[in-house]
Amino acid sequence: MCGLAGFWSPSATSTVDQLIDTAGRMSDAIAHRGPDDRGVWADAPAGIAMGFRRLAIIDLTPSGHQPMDSAGGRFVVTFNGEIYNFQDLRHELAAQGARFRGTSDTEVMLAGFERWGPAATFPRLWGMFAIALWDRDERTLWLARDRLGKKPLYYGWHDGVFLYGSELKALRAHPACPTRVSTAALASYLRFGGVPGRHCIYEGLHKLEPGTFARVRPGAEVTTTRYWDARALAEAGPSPDHVGDDAAIDALEALLRDATRRRMVADVPLGAFLSGGVDSSTVVALMQAESTRAVRTFTIGFDEAGYDEARDAKAVAAHLGTDHTELYVSAARAQAVIPRLAEMYDEPFADSSQIPTFLVSEMARAQVTVAVSGDGGDEVFGGYNRYLWAPQVARRRRRMPAVAARAAGSALRTLSPAAWDAVGRAGGRLGVGALKQRTLGDKLHKLGRALQAPGDDGVYRSLVSHWQPPPVAGAGGECVTALDDPTLPAAVPSFVDRMMLLDTIGYLPDDILVKVDRASMAVSLEARAPLLDHRVVEWAWRQPRSRRIRDGRGKWALRQVLRRHVPDALIDRPKAGFAIPVGEWLRGPLRDWAEALLTDSALRDGLLDPAPVRRAWAHHVEGRANMEPAVWTVLMWQAWRQRW
Repeated sequence: MCGLAGFWSPSATSTVDQLIDTAGRMSDAIAHRGPDDRGVWADAPAGIAMGFRRLAIIDLTPSGHQPMDSAGGRFVVTFNGEIYNFQDLRHELAAQGARFRGTSDTEVMLAGFERWGPAATFPRLWGMFAIALWDRDERTLWLARDRLGKKPLYYGWHDGVFLYGSELKALRAHPACPTRVSTAALASYLRFGGVPGRHCIYEGLHKLEPGTFARVRPGAEVTTTRYWDARALAEAGPSPDHVGDDAAIDALEALLRDATRRRMVADVPLGAFLSGGVDSSTVVALMQAESTRAVRTFTIGFDEAGYDEARDAKAVAAHLGTDHTELYVSAARAQAVIPRLAEMYDEPFADSSQIPTFLVSEMARAQVTVAVSGDGGDEVFGGYNRYLWAPQVARRRRRMPAVAARAAGSALRTLSPAAWDAVGRAGGRLGVGALKQRTLGDKLHKLGRALQAPGDDGVYRSLVSHWQPPPVAGAGGECVTALDDPTLPAAVPSFVDRMMLLDTIGYLPDDILVKVDRASMAVSLEARAPLLDHRVVEWAWRQPRSRRIRDGRGKWALRQVLRRHVPDALIDRPKAGFAIPVGEWLRGPLRDWAEALLTDSALRDGLLDPAPVRRAWAHHVEGRANMEPAVWTVLMWQAWRQRW
């Protein structure tokens, strides 16, 4: 796990020292990603320089140093991540005559490039990675990113210079980096809470998409090739089901054990995040089953009611016999992280669970260098509540005339969420069970927006939108994403499957994996996710949907695996997110900080329309509605703008 950065100026006449100095400054900007070693390489006649910061995980000796040359001298590589099948590839390459100096996966990868060529090697790699590869013979730069998008990679041509790096701050360290904000990217950020897909907050820069490699040549467009496609899995649908449930769960457990075992290979201390939910509990259970010693597990808790999962995690840890560490975090400590977020997430990002993710990473890093997580379970195995709720709304709305659906949606939003909550409390006292729901008003307003949305995919868009429409002053539109693809409904007819696919190619790489990568890397901690092994993802899509969602609950297959290791009492609990009471803090100790960022002049300076933002802020502060997602998105944009 590391950080890479570099640039290519094909027509420049820089000296080696000049190239090395600039690439060194680029990589030093992301030193937190790799505090153990620093490497820079340059080729002055070619005009290319590659920088690297290393977090040493496998082969801690100098033979793991990067940038690394291939044995034959043709290729130079910098590589962020882990290749989990590198031992298999090493045996295969050794049988074909390859010789190795050390034990790193980087050296194995280079031998593959020499033997099979880059385009044929990238699909052979299992793992999480961002790769920059220079071909001396063809004077070609290759970039590649893992299948699910765990590791980030930004790139772009500007003023005759090609820039790339793990984080934007590395590109900003080069004088040619463009810094003009894309209003389309800003609008999409405000909608989704992160800049989606291949897009970037700066005009002229992009993110390499997951499952893609790129070929870069001077004077030519960057040519990208998709070597793995989640959409193709969704389009293919389930395979013919020739086995029963028990055999299928046997196969899944064997696959998950292998995926977990591969992610436990490290030459440094290793542990796991444990929230007590199905995903992390399954991963930790399999780790403990594969280990001869107690696995180190880490959990944080909060004293605020409704936000504490530490008790559940402690019960799971006790049953499995892990070496468990928990930390109860005060509101003051969590709030102290907020001023660091714009530096940590150097592209605007607004999932407030970024705060507890950083805190649990910081706690784990005091004992381990690698932490295994349960990320991906919801997207892969159908765990989000919207997979159950949205199809019901869509079906009922289809039975209604469009005018009636819009009217019903408008009626639900006539009362404020606070007023609906009061109705719910009164109904609860009268014994009306349907009204005894936590945050009833927010749920009814969400239902109202869904009823007013156009089409099934419009329901999904309404559920994942923080702002609709985004309050960007004079915006000319938003970035095009997979959600805008008119061919998708015909290609994936099931609404549930489309939502799972859109989450896998959108919400997962644009939100969940960004959150975990930046939070863990900020403290030089490597995070690994067995549930996102591409073989596990492929297995899930090949199954009948009933093995993901059954009897009104998601993650059926994953629960069956967990039941083999943990009693039902520790499994069958309501789903909870990794959340903190940001909404309450914004009405209390964070109010002055927020107010300073949300003045009319500050909002106009930030390219935003003040009226809808100030209205949302007033509704939130006065308790008429929980506008935390929308307000937090604006606050993180304003904080990012101040920093960058």
